[in-house]
Amino acid sequence: MTFLRSILLFLLVALFAGCTSSGQRAPVFERAEAQKQAAVQAGMPRERDWRPRVYIVQKGDTLYSIAFNYGFDYHELAEMNGISDPKVISIGQEIRLFPSKASSAPHHASSTELEIKEQPKLVKYPYSEAAVAQILKVQKQSTAEAVSPTTPVVTAVARADSSTDAEPEEAPDESKEAALEWTMPAKGKLIGKFSESARRKGIDIAGKLGQPVVASASGKVVYSGSGLRGYGKLIIIKHNKIYLSAYAHNDKILVKEGQSVTRGQKIAAMGKTDSDQVKLHFEVRRLGKPVDPAQYLPLDKS
Repeated sequence: MTFLRSILLFLLVALFAGCTSSGQRAPVFERAEAQKQAAVQAGMPRERDWRPRVYIVQKGDTLYSIAFNYGFDYHELAEMNGISDPKVISIGQEIRLFPSKASSAPHHASSTELEIKEQPKLVKYPYSEAAVAQILKVQKQSTAEAVSPTTPVVTAVARADSSTDAEPEEAPDESKEAALEWTMPAKGKLIGKFSESARRKGIDIAGKLGQPVVASASGKVVYSGSGLRGYGKLIIIKHNKIYLSAYAHNDKILVKEGQSVTRGQKIAAMGKTDSDQVKLHFEVRRLGKPVDPAQYLPLDKS
């Protein structure tokens, strides 16, 4: 009996050990799967940037609206395009949205190219005073050609500078941008929801005249004024290379262009400029395109 009890006890211990070890392997398997999924996602190509390198001004455009619709700071567009007065642009004018690749990477002649151009030409003549004079003449001519402004290198640079209209290959890498924390821009009843099909580009929040409007996320004020038709007194905040947010119909604007703001900071007083009632019209734009603020805000609690 003692022998049988020993065998049964041994079997129970072995069975218990097997269950315990199998329970420890599961997390290892899950971690391996998670690492595999992360590796697959990391290897996936990033989305293409839909924005053109150059925009042609259409009737009704302003530099403010172009910058807003394509997700840029109008100050940067003005500087890039040599526009001294942002209020003055003309139909058919080309507005560059991205800096020239050629200008950002100027061509430098390699040491090999310089060596080739600076080497004197070798000419063999029978020795005589006339031959020596001829050789010196050829060498001077070769040196003059090396420093001439019509060398092939200068021509190549001119061609490179002119080839600047290629489409951007990839959109900015969102994973490399600092994570944004969003908050409701105002308290009040949600009276209008985002709808791409109905061309409603944001949400509307009803409130009282003069109540606080706050920055939904930290960033820099890139527009403050009344230059965009239909928005009244408007504030646009650029959060990073990808996201903008807009706050329209304000009664008073409390921030200036170029000012940095933090999430929850009061930036305006609610109003009804260019609107039939007191409300805040709020938009979130990703690479200039309106996206549903419900992806970022707790609208069910508003």
